[in-house]
Amino acid sequence: MKSMEKLNVTAIIWQEDDIYVSKCPELEVASAGDTPEEALENLKEAVELYLENAKALGILNDFAASLYSPNKFTSTIGVAV
Repeated sequence: MKSMEKLNVTAIIWQEDDIYVSKCPELEVASAGDTPEEALENLKEAVELYLENAKALGILNDFAASLYSPNKFTSTIGVAV
C-alpha cells in the first residue's frame, strides 16, 4: 500500500445509553464518543493508528490485499426485527 492511499472500510455507529459506539467490522476496531460525529472521528483515529501499526510491522500490504481479494464479496441484507 502506497503512502496516502485511501482504504475504504465500513463504520457502524449505534447508541448505548448516553454514549455512541463506533466500529469498523473489517478491522475489528472500535471506539466511542458523546455524539455520532465524535464517535466517527474517534473511530477514524483508531483505524489510522491500527493501520500505522500494521505498516510498522510490515503486514499492511498483506492486510490490504485481503480486503480486496477477488474471492471476497459483500452484500446488504434486510432482516425483520
